[in-house]
Amino acid sequence: MHYTSLLIATALIGTALPLHADVTGPGGKVLDCYCTDKSGSRVELGEFRCLSVDGRSFMAQCQMSLNVPMWREVQSACPSAALNGAQLPQTETDHPLPRL
Repeated sequence: MHYTSLLIATALIGTALPLHADVTGPGGKVLDCYCTDKSGSRVELGEFRCLSVDGRSFMAQCQMSLNVPMWREVQSACPSAALNGAQLPQTETDHPLPRL
């Protein structure tokens, strides 16, 4: 019974760990697997980005396909943080911020 509990706990912990973005290639050499954004910056497997391609924007996730990192569309549009012209509420304080 103790062995079964230990086995289940190990399996659950293993599934909770982050996805490792490296593959062991020929000769034991470790190859990093990751996507890049339009500026060439590294994007880890599993991360999401809003991509703009051929005039359309969509949410994509960095994934592996046939041992090749690639962007997969996961949502047809990007979430927007725009306030549609609305202004943020202004607050005034009776206590000025301390000088540094």
